[in-house]
Amino acid sequence: MLARTRSLAVLAGAALTGVALAAGSLAAPAVAQPSGGFVDGRPGTAVATTGVAPASLGRGVEADVLTDPTADDDHGAADPPGPLPSRGGPALRMPASYPHQPELRVLPPGDDDATERNGTVSHAELAPRLTRLMERSDRVSTQVVGRSTEGRDLYLVTVTAPERRRETARQKAWREEIKERPHEALRDAGLRAGYKTPIWISANIHGNEWEGTDAALRVIERLATADDEATRGMLEHHRIVFSLTLNPDGRTHATRSTSLGLDANRDMITLATPEARSYVRTAQAVQPLFAADFHGYTDVLQVEPAGPPHGENYEYDLFLPHGYAVARQVEDDVVAAEIAGNTYYDPGSGDAVAENTGFIKIPYRDTPSGWDDYPPVFTAQYAPLHGAVTSTVELPLGLTGRTTTRADAAVNTEVAVTVMRSMIDYVHTHSDAMLADQAELFRRGVAGAPKVALTVDNIGDVPGPDEWKQLWDPADDQGKVRLPRAYVIPVGPGQRSASDAEQLVDALLFHGVEVERLAAPAHVAGTTYPAGSYVVDLHQPLRGLASALLALGSDVSDEVPAMYDISAWSAAYLWGATVDRVGVTTDGPIGPTTPVRGTAPRGSVPERARYATFDVAGVEDHRALNDLLGQDVAVRLTADGRAVVGPRGLAAARAVAERYGITFATASRAEYTAGEPAEDLTIAYTGNQDDRLSLLSLGFDDLVPVSASGIEKGAAAGTATGLEEADVLWVGSSLNLRAGSAGRAHVGSWLRDGGAIVGRGAGAFAAARAYGLVSGTAVTGDPASNGIVATRTPGEVLDDHAQPHGFVYPAVWFTDLGPGTTTELAYGTFRAGYWPRSGGSDGPRAALGQAAAVSGKMGHARAFVFGTSVFFRTHPRGGLSQAATAIHWAAR
Repeated sequence: MLARTRSLAVLAGAALTGVALAAGSLAAPAVAQPSGGFVDGRPGTAVATTGVAPASLGRGVEADVLTDPTADDDHGAADPPGPLPSRGGPALRMPASYPHQPELRVLPPGDDDATERNGTVSHAELAPRLTRLMERSDRVSTQVVGRSTEGRDLYLVTVTAPERRRETARQKAWREEIKERPHEALRDAGLRAGYKTPIWISANIHGNEWEGTDAALRVIERLATADDEATRGMLEHHRIVFSLTLNPDGRTHATRSTSLGLDANRDMITLATPEARSYVRTAQAVQPLFAADFHGYTDVLQVEPAGPPHGENYEYDLFLPHGYAVARQVEDDVVAAEIAGNTYYDPGSGDAVAENTGFIKIPYRDTPSGWDDYPPVFTAQYAPLHGAVTSTVELPLGLTGRTTTRADAAVNTEVAVTVMRSMIDYVHTHSDAMLADQAELFRRGVAGAPKVALTVDNIGDVPGPDEWKQLWDPADDQGKVRLPRAYVIPVGPGQRSASDAEQLVDALLFHGVEVERLAAPAHVAGTTYPAGSYVVDLHQPLRGLASALLALGSDVSDEVPAMYDISAWSAAYLWGATVDRVGVTTDGPIGPTTPVRGTAPRGSVPERARYATFDVAGVEDHRALNDLLGQDVAVRLTADGRAVVGPRGLAAARAVAERYGITFATASRAEYTAGEPAEDLTIAYTGNQDDRLSLLSLGFDDLVPVSASGIEKGAAAGTATGLEEADVLWVGSSLNLRAGSAGRAHVGSWLRDGGAIVGRGAGAFAAARAYGLVSGTAVTGDPASNGIVATRTPGEVLDDHAQPHGFVYPAVWFTDLGPGTTTELAYGTFRAGYWPRSGGSDGPRAALGQAAAVSGKMGHARAFVFGTSVFFRTHPRGGLSQAATAIHWAAR
């Protein structure tokens, strides 16, 4: 113990002076009906409809956190994406002592469980197995930390030496000290000697990547039952935490995505899935020193760190030394294990081979591009922003049909067990130095230290393992990052959407970012911000996360020939709210301010008003509008983008104001009568989960899925096509009906009767053009390109609440527009992301100035088509509100 204390003290000093990351279901989600964790649009109780009572989480739980696993939206079944709990919602509760061994609910096995085919452990087996382990060992604790989309329990298993309540409280206090007072933490002799550093292993966020779960169970059993001195000593010094399956629905059904159809390992910023929300809450509660997430399948074992381009908001001098060293130890241990049936990496050919070459694949060393750590949307790129060194682990042997074979699953499991043991051993050996680095990461944030770019010129000054340094190429150098002092989210006339601003604040708080409000007006750089404006001061422990969420990002088009996934994601630029970047990190504070805590302010309707109005600018505004219309309240839409309710609708307006936090203003009878009546709309749609979930999250709950083949068949037979009750047809993919066919004639007749086409991309443009509603040519950009692009609003449909930026993946633009086709949005410059300029006709220069959205009319029919990716993974909330505005315009 004394040696551990001495080494940590020495490393603390070094770090502080060094160079400054579905088929079959329990409760199947309905296509057109939201259900689960939102009651009347608000966070409420959501219980999975399984016929099984929710599990008790047992006794001995911290009193300052969530006390009922069904009490917030993270634990319901089949929620569509919607607002996060107000002001961040309750924290994930952690046990007040260890072991924490509650009774777990046991669900019956499914009729067609995919795990039966590859012999891996089913989700239904987990509760019985964990119960048996808890009966055998006082080292094992289990929590239910959420529920999947279909209502399956998400288990968090902690293996550690037993702790009394006083010891657990001390561990919690030390954890908070490391984050909030890092400059003091490593001078705390008790902390240095006694803090149990957390190691977090998670698996199966992609449901059809199974074996990490099985390996974790084997490692848990070994740690729980081994009686050797080394194991006992390890558990005295660590909490080893396992998320056994982050996507149990996908595990059961052999699907990569969750049962919402979304990839949870692309959802760490948007948080549209309960699975991703549970992961984020766990990252906050555990504050891991090291986190590994197990995936598959890449033909050969692959262990991060990743290659360029490297994300601007990570502290790589604190991440890479141990990140690479972990991967190298795993390589040595897996190679030495000589696991029968395993594959190895051939550096010469870049292929996976059966011969033991002595290598696994490490992207940082072996992949020059296409496996980067740039976006924080993945588990292993999100957890570093909470202070962890992380790794994505890709197991080698892949799918044969829908699952891995039993033989391959056994190999993958053995490989994963070896990797987990190796990683735990590395962290146990180096936890003193890693803890010093974690505290230093938080210290830089709290102090507002300027961000120092890591280059080949200064890597020699970085302490710790140094094998990674020879691989850091000038092309990998991080550009100089100039952090602002703060981001300000104004209130009042300077805010585009009050509701989007409130929702952004709630998202920031859910992520654990500190947000404050101005207690008095503040004058900054020529702008006066009213009292009550929100301030995200980057002098805070999670400044890297705050910056990742709010910064524009960079144009990385010229840095690499390929990117793995999205390259831009900024909530400040894409979520509909006005957000200003203010000052530089060395400036003085903006204030005075008060912390944002408690519930969000509720909306209101003026008491004496006979007519009431609100701006329909943001997503919550559209939800409120559609709620009123669904109650048959007469609502009129004004020419300047407002909704007006008359005397008979005021009672409903007051309930809606409370429900969505909407503040109504007094309107006149003249404003009401001048507006156009709005309708409760039924929307037929083509497309994928992005289209369905985005429409649901806007409050359009009468949805009818249609297809070209279904319309053709119904029209030919004189039966239902899906358009009979529809007011608008949303085209999210394509609608190719052959000229002269019964289906084409049927849609044409529906349009002449007042139908409308609204949609996204070249497919929607082709559908609108086929019926003469628009004319011109749709051009699709480089299919790999994506990012944030400036836009301007020359048309009238979107100009009342115009937005200066949009998201594209890829961009579609419209040229050679004919008479009657109006440009509603136009592309400006490409601001951030990946869109190679060498693309010529499909590069960003070709799109500059071109139409990014168009509208058209013919008779009673209207059309509106977006070239921007307004519904991409439900992320660009500003795009969602643009789409809703276009839908209501087209339906008039």
